[in-house]
Amino acid sequence: MKYLISTISIFSILLIFFACNAQSQKKNDVRKLSLKAPPGKAVAAFASGCFWCSEHIFEAVAGVDSAVSGYAGGTKPNPNYELVNTETTGHAESVLVYYDPKIISYAELSKVFFASHDPTTPDQQGPDRGTSYRSILFYGSPAELALAQQAVRDASKSGRFKKSIITQLKPLKEFYRAESYHQNYIENHPNESYVRMVSIPRYELFKKTYKGKLK
Repeated sequence: MKYLISTISIFSILLIFFACNAQSQKKNDVRKLSLKAPPGKAVAAFASGCFWCSEHIFEAVAGVDSAVSGYAGGTKPNPNYELVNTETTGHAESVLVYYDPKIISYAELSKVFFASHDPTTPDQQGPDRGTSYRSILFYGSPAELALAQQAVRDASKSGRFKKSIITQLKPLKEFYRAESYHQNYIENHPNESYVRMVSIPRYELFKKTYKGKLK
């Protein structure tokens, strides 16, 4: 019985660990998105670990119209999920956030970013390891760079993190929308082991940590 329990436990751990790397045989419909926002709207991008949960978190924030899971921060053109997970493209799992600047600002979205993941773990977020899970705060202009730098300083002084913040600040040059099966993943797969044991607890912790307005 102990052996059986141990076997099941090990299997569960492996299932959780590899869940965000699953589904590699799905159709590749990755495409490069325009970084030009719709009229009256704005866009921003963030990398904070597995994009399934990042998308879910940002879409819960008041003023955010939608978030798209994808790849950014790398050098290889036209990446896909399999390539990004080889850790050779330079890309990180990211979200492109479409928002209403009359309701929420880039500075406030940066607070969402720091409240929703651990920015002190190099190339790791929870059970996911590798450069594709690194923490990146993207900026689209010199003004956003200044705001991003201030956000890092504020997070460092907040007392919430015991270790130094290692978040990268990178210009947003390109964003590739991930395969369709990654979009709205938590909503479409609420009972999956990784979602239940990793994504949802991360989301619940965010709701307790973030002081801003949610939908």
